[in-house]
Amino acid sequence: MAGSSMSMFRLRAVTGSRYLRRFLHGGAANRDHVLEQLGVCSGEDQVLEVVGKNKAKLTVNHVSCAVGMLWHFQKEKPQMLRTVEFIKSHPEFLTLRVLAENKIELMDDVMLVDMLYNVLRLNVEPYDSLAQQLVSEAWRRLYRFPMPSLSKFAVCLSDQHLQHSPPMGQITDILDQKLASIDDARILTTLMVSVSSLVSPHLRDKLINKADHLLDTMDPSHYNNPRRMVQFLRNIKYSYRPLLEKCNHILLRNVPHLNAENISIIMGLYQSMQFNNCDFRLAAKQRLMELVDSSADPFSFTKLFVALGPMAGEDTKERLESTALLLAEDLNAQQALAVAETLEEIQCRNLNLIQKIASVVHKNLHVYKPMEMARITQALILLHYQSPELFTKLRNILVQFLLDSVYPYEVTMLTRVLSMLPSPRLDEGVISRVEAVLPQCNLNDLNTFAMAVAKWVRNDPSYRHSTPSKYVRLLQTLNRCGHERLRKADRLDLVLEELKYMSGEWFEEMLLEETMVTLQRLEDQISWTNVPEMALFLTRTNHLCTPLMDRIASVAMENINKIHYSATYATLLPFAVLNYDPPRVDELFEIGIQRVIPHISSFDPHLLVLLAYALAVADCFPEDLVREIFNVNFLAKLDSQLETLPDALNKRIRLRLMELNRAVCLECPESQVPWFHERYCLQLQKKGNGSISPVQQQIHKMLGEVLGGINCARVALLTTYFYTVDFECVLDRHHQAVAYSEQSQLQISEDGKVRWGSDSVGKDRSEVPPGAQRVAVDFLDSKSFCKNSRHMKGEAMMRKRHLEILGYHVVQIPHFEWNSMELSTQDAWKEYLRKKIFTGLS
Repeated sequence: MAGSSMSMFRLRAVTGSRYLRRFLHGGAANRDHVLEQLGVCSGEDQVLEVVGKNKAKLTVNHVSCAVGMLWHFQKEKPQMLRTVEFIKSHPEFLTLRVLAENKIELMDDVMLVDMLYNVLRLNVEPYDSLAQQLVSEAWRRLYRFPMPSLSKFAVCLSDQHLQHSPPMGQITDILDQKLASIDDARILTTLMVSVSSLVSPHLRDKLINKADHLLDTMDPSHYNNPRRMVQFLRNIKYSYRPLLEKCNHILLRNVPHLNAENISIIMGLYQSMQFNNCDFRLAAKQRLMELVDSSADPFSFTKLFVALGPMAGEDTKERLESTALLLAEDLNAQQALAVAETLEEIQCRNLNLIQKIASVVHKNLHVYKPMEMARITQALILLHYQSPELFTKLRNILVQFLLDSVYPYEVTMLTRVLSMLPSPRLDEGVISRVEAVLPQCNLNDLNTFAMAVAKWVRNDPSYRHSTPSKYVRLLQTLNRCGHERLRKADRLDLVLEELKYMSGEWFEEMLLEETMVTLQRLEDQISWTNVPEMALFLTRTNHLCTPLMDRIASVAMENINKIHYSATYATLLPFAVLNYDPPRVDELFEIGIQRVIPHISSFDPHLLVLLAYALAVADCFPEDLVREIFNVNFLAKLDSQLETLPDALNKRIRLRLMELNRAVCLECPESQVPWFHERYCLQLQKKGNGSISPVQQQIHKMLGEVLGGINCARVALLTTYFYTVDFECVLDRHHQAVAYSEQSQLQISEDGKVRWGSDSVGKDRSEVPPGAQRVAVDFLDSKSFCKNSRHMKGEAMMRKRHLEILGYHVVQIPHFEWNSMELSTQDAWKEYLRKKIFTGLS
């Protein structure tokens, strides 16, 4: 009796699966004994046993049900307990595959797509005849599929890397036609991700509007729907903030129920979109900390380590590294890769752990695909792992992958990583392969190749005599391809996407001017959707292009309410940084500030600090913004957020907060914001190298001659609020230099090091004689000016304002004046300094 009850329980449990619900119906006269036998199976082995006993009786329904049950049992198991390889190699599974291929025409539409989906999940290769026949038949029936089957077929095509195939194009067309009828968020988001590489701007906007609507009507606990929407935005490289933030709101509510794998996926998507949402990061960190004790197997620990490691404090990092050390030998190839990349990201220096992970990698070299091999090599290089034997193997494998590859993105990545490895000479085959793909590459890939070639040239032994012809030829091809791509460009958004991460000497010297010509040619395409990206590019390149800046200002002022409030920072940034004042600059900043103020509490803390600093550079100090930032609760939240951010970004935000604090204290004393960065600045001072350049030493010597003695000019003086003035002198009421005492003089050693005295933070400012004037002399190098002109940037102007508030007469010496042909003699330099210092004194 007990056995009978157990069988009935199994039947009820498994028939919950739609694979059996579709077939178990009808009365006693229609009983299907094979389906009943399948219905009492509790595992894969029993399903396969039923198949083996009933080979001659198996109908298309039986085959479909058996394959569906095999995958159903697998997906119910944790990843580490799945037995897909056991099933795939089982003789009865081969029987099912043969029968399925013979019965394809008998399958209805839903069964056909389900069969394809299930066999792919069971690791049947895309080139297998069953998979190919199923795809062909599904393509033939495509336009009659119900939407759930259409979305599932789209997933199958993506799994087989057929995102650009004709059937995927037809699916995109069907989606466009039937979009209004889709009311299931899961179906819509699955299709959105699958067709993302084929979506036009018009369809993109329609999909985003539909997704936005369905988010309001769906069950918020179904977090995979907003996750797929974020994935769609990432795939199409379109950071549409309203939808992104709505998705984030739903994902944030679900954080307490997410596992480490889901959090890792979401954070990876956010990172690739540069979306550092404070609330999500803090909630994710808390949830991951809760999962630490239960993540003791290789699969769950790897997911946890990837997500938590970069956000963890030192104690937690040490604990995670200890666990990684214990589990290292049990990691598979992909897990070792994930751990290695995370170790590099957190700048791990645990040599024992790095050695263990490298050992796992070494054993699995035959497993890695080209991009994985490039990633693991890069991680080991950046971890400073020392093993000539392993790196020689890695190099040989990378070269072979590169020679065999037909994908430009692969050749680019492999070339970049190869250039990081020490090599006495470069294979001609590699150069030929690179040359072959250059015409197919985008601007960013071309820039990557240029940086790789520059490294090869420097490392080539013959470089000391001349640049080898093989590199000259390669650089000429790079230059030609870059210029041709820019001249043929006709879509601004695509150009901006390719320029997003461009930097380096090759780009600045060979392509920047042509890039500006192209952007001006396409300036009619500047709209409220791409204004922030255009503004960021101009800021990053330090290139003052007034026609483009004027166009940005015009579009921003006309469309400020369409631009997302968080993008106001990027939009205003070049006007502050490059110190450009278009005719209506005050109006531009005013409407930008008015766009921000109503949403001030919705900003991520770090972004609000960056915005306020940019405004301070432009001499704007909105009262609401100052009050919001210099508030105990805000600063506490900022501290919590900074703990979760990458180290470089953390340091940058802390520096900007200090500079903002200094600017507010100096320029807005009425706000009564205290100066609370004294200790921070002292720590920065201790970390500094305290040296001055040869040019500054030359100026110091000249100043001594102009002022009447070397003891009339102090070097590298730290003022109140910790500005470092290159040189300070004091002139009495008769404009005669006042000598400093021996104790207050800062001495310069032969190597340019400055010996700091007790007076280095301006402690004797009260000792200036009555009527005397302090003079600050600053040498301005190229960083203080826009790249393409002698136009001074905003930070140099702000520094001048602040020093004047501190009581200085400020003398600025631009590098292009000091190094000009006119100042080629000692007398000319001294006369130049004399005029600079004494002209304009009261």
